[in-house]
Amino acid sequence: MQLLTQDLRNKLLANGRQQLPLRGTDGEIDFVPVVKLFTPDAGATWLLTEIDPEDPDIAFGLCDLGLGCPEIGAVSLSELATVRGRLGLPVERDRHFQADKPLSAYAAEAVRLGSIRA
Repeated sequence: MQLLTQDLRNKLLANGRQQLPLRGTDGEIDFVPVVKLFTPDAGATWLLTEIDPEDPDIAFGLCDLGLGCPEIGAVSLSELATVRGRLGLPVERDRHFQADKPLSAYAAEAVRLGSIRA
């Protein structure tokens, strides 16, 4: 399965273009996640909100490697495409995911629970 459809990539890049001039300021936008990626056999999850328009391999969002310490940060899309879980299964996109809150709300909940619950 393709990790990102062209439509999802376009939405993530549009968010990245909006965020670029605001990055590192109090005006940063708290986007609703656009896509959820996960390892079906390793407990890792990524809720992505944007792609860096200056480096389209870098996405930003909430990252949870299944170790009990989810955090907001950047991730390489090309690296995600190579990740395999314990049974050798690749990262998948949750086709049914529909975000219902901004990334900060998912992050606060994930920190409290020790993992992303979406």
